[in-house]
Amino acid sequence: MARVKRDEIIVGLDIGTSKIAAIVGEVTEDGLDIIGIGTARSKGMRKGVVVNIDTTVQAIKKAIEEAEHMAGCDISTIYVGIAGGHIRGLNSHGIVAVKDQEVRENDIARVIEAAKAVAIPADREILHVVPQQYIIDDQDGIRDPLGMSGVRLEAKVHITTTLVSSAQNVIKCANRCGLEVAEIVLEPLASSEAVVDDDEKELGVALVDIGGGTTDIVVYSDGAMVHSAVLPLGGFQVTNDIAVGLRTPLQAAEGIKRKYGCCLPYLVDEAEMMEVPSVGGRDARQVSRRLLIEKIVQPRMEEIFQHVRKELEDSGFLSQLAAGVVLTGGCTHLEGLPDLAETVLDLPARQSTPSDIGGLVDVVNSPEYSTAVGLVRYGSRGDGIPMATMESKSDSGMWRKMRGWMSEIF
Repeated sequence: MARVKRDEIIVGLDIGTSKIAAIVGEVTEDGLDIIGIGTARSKGMRKGVVVNIDTTVQAIKKAIEEAEHMAGCDISTIYVGIAGGHIRGLNSHGIVAVKDQEVRENDIARVIEAAKAVAIPADREILHVVPQQYIIDDQDGIRDPLGMSGVRLEAKVHITTTLVSSAQNVIKCANRCGLEVAEIVLEPLASSEAVVDDDEKELGVALVDIGGGTTDIVVYSDGAMVHSAVLPLGGFQVTNDIAVGLRTPLQAAEGIKRKYGCCLPYLVDEAEMMEVPSVGGRDARQVSRRLLIEKIVQPRMEEIFQHVRKELEDSGFLSQLAAGVVLTGGCTHLEGLPDLAETVLDLPARQSTPSDIGGLVDVVNSPEYSTAVGLVRYGSRGDGIPMATMESKSDSGMWRKMRGWMSEIF
């Protein structure tokens, strides 16, 4: 393993509705190794949005401390994910004249700025501007125009925006933990870094990340991001339906979903029963597992995929998804989910977990860690901002605590 340097440690923080995950990655000559992970139950989030800063801060601290302990480092800066129904995506187009008839870095920067010049409400801000392709004098499909000859440069981009308040609340939570935010990253964009292949992006693919509170969607065509959306539906709706339908506590309902959840009734024996805890101190009951699937899990998951299909239809890209759909996120643990997705969406579907990583592969080999691992991979392709230090924990840890105290005071 290569010797650890300050700029080789990248940290991703996924602040989800049901859980918070902090993952530490080390960039080596051989690629990206996962060297630390910390998780905590999330209680201050609702549908991807911070609703209680204090409880969110406590959960972040717990996850960060676990990750620091496992990785043997102190975390100072993070890449953090953001989602929620407030996310909006749009495609834009910019045109500039090329100076000296040769495209230089300044020309590329100017055409991106021209493409960004769209009307955005005062309560929103731009999160990402992702280039799709460049056009020089009517020659399209150009990925990197630097050094090419021409007199007119055009850029087609995908822009994602977020509510200013939502982004500020995420930053505030991190700052109160003594952490600096290197960048806020759209969660499905981060997930796609970890689970979607380049070949799929070229053919046309939709990533569907089903988390606890939201279902995140990004669409790629010809290797570029062309659509993004966040639906306020997720695994919590399934858990809540189980709690109401079976009259059981929410915590018990979550356990039932994870242990007995399935999307297709024919995969389960008709005679199989499960024990369901009751509320109010009543005795537990025996309930048919197939009843759980037929009446609760399958209808709710079908509804989620119907909303996904409508989003893809409205975007105009449904017919361009030759590579189908990639499913990831904590809710994709449900047995039979890819088959149900194929039936509703009429597209090939596969479940995916983070790939092309080393280190603690077995620990993060789960769809619920796709976003956090993707944040690390996203950061590793950045400008080398130091994410953590391998200094003495007593010294740097004290500075981190002091930053936390100062942020709470001011």
